[in-house]
Amino acid sequence: MPALAWLVFVAVLLLSTSFLSGWIQRGPVTTFAIYLLAGVVVGPGVLGLVSLPLSVDRVHWLRVASEAALVVSLFITGLKLRLRLRDGGWRMAIRLAVPAMAITAAAVIALAMWGLGWSLPWALALAAMVSPTDPVLASLVSVDDARDDDALRVAISGEAGLNDATALPLLFLALSLLAPDATLASEWPAWLGIDVVWGLAGGLLIGLAGGWGLGYVGTHLRHATRDVAPSDFLALGIMVLVYAVAEAVHASGFLAAFAAGVGLRRVELGVSELTKEDPGLDALQVAPAEMRINPNERARASVEHSAHTVGWVVSDALSFGETMERLIAAALVLAVGIAAVPAFGWAAAGVAAVLLLVIRPVAVWIATIGSKVPWQRRVLIGWFGIRGLGSLNYLAFGMGHGLGGPQATALQGVVVTVVAFSVLIHGVSVTPLMRWRADAIRRATEARR
Repeated sequence: MPALAWLVFVAVLLLSTSFLSGWIQRGPVTTFAIYLLAGVVVGPGVLGLVSLPLSVDRVHWLRVASEAALVVSLFITGLKLRLRLRDGGWRMAIRLAVPAMAITAAAVIALAMWGLGWSLPWALALAAMVSPTDPVLASLVSVDDARDDDALRVAISGEAGLNDATALPLLFLALSLLAPDATLASEWPAWLGIDVVWGLAGGLLIGLAGGWGLGYVGTHLRHATRDVAPSDFLALGIMVLVYAVAEAVHASGFLAAFAAGVGLRRVELGVSELTKEDPGLDALQVAPAEMRINPNERARASVEHSAHTVGWVVSDALSFGETMERLIAAALVLAVGIAAVPAFGWAAAGVAAVLLLVIRPVAVWIATIGSKVPWQRRVLIGWFGIRGLGSLNYLAFGMGHGLGGPQATALQGVVVTVVAFSVLIHGVSVTPLMRWRADAIRRATEARR
């Protein structure tokens, strides 16, 4: 497709989804599902106007784009979670990101080895790619903003923020096992110490320290000068720096990005705590700082109080980050749609169905035993295991680090099919299920009165 035709196509697609956003939000089809279907239509499966081969020598763009989207999205997800570090929401998120993800990965490995006949390294690679949930495509069931304390949304957001990091070591192990003469016995000690223990601990420490430290310095310097200029570059600098530092020392860059958002939120919480006793600032006792400033009155804004400054910083970070993640995610989902039909196969469809309909729900149910969470919420969390950009990033990373040949084509087919199925199935079900839940909560509340 010529470049000019691409521009027209993208412009019409963006305008259409914008004009119809009100109906889309109330209907069963999400915006991302529309982008996916648009990609299918222009791709080789229907009109054949464009193709998107994900060969080893052409996959670098996918890794760069998906990595950028993930880093931004993970940072924003962490920033939206306005939870105390001892809040029960974190315990549920860890249940989902560690034991539930591990059970999911083990089941996928078994399915790939015994159902598809794959070797252990390739089964591990597939498990790493399709086990983590997605922080971008789960936006309809994740935390809306810092005021949102809905337990379901908090759990899904926390899981999505953590499990990209907890799944990545599996891909590292798979790649190491593909080396000549490599065995599980020879590889697992270094893998456990470096990729798992240090990778997760280092990413968490770097992210929290960087997000809190840089956020504290930035907001206090801006308050000292009464600066209300846009601070989106401050947020961009924080997320890029912590990610780069973590990757440089072989820690988890994804976990660092998420933790940096949590760290910056600690700055806002600290300022809000300090201002609770100010008699002239009653609203500060309950509302996040970004809710107390008016973005339309920046030129006339008051920054007499430090809470105003941190409010501008967090507000600009959220606005910038959400716009960036939507743009990149839309482009990548469109790319998945283009690649979906050539990648489709019945074996891949079977893996996707078993993963989404059986493995994920059962893994969440097992991992949440003893949590005292209502069974309805456990069922919904198990269903909303949305796969997306993390899977694509792992696929691109793996293909750039030794996953090649016919087996890589089969792997690519399964991953792309899983993502496409997830976008469509979860997209169609999310609105009616969340409405049903809201109605059930309202009826229960009215019955207790």
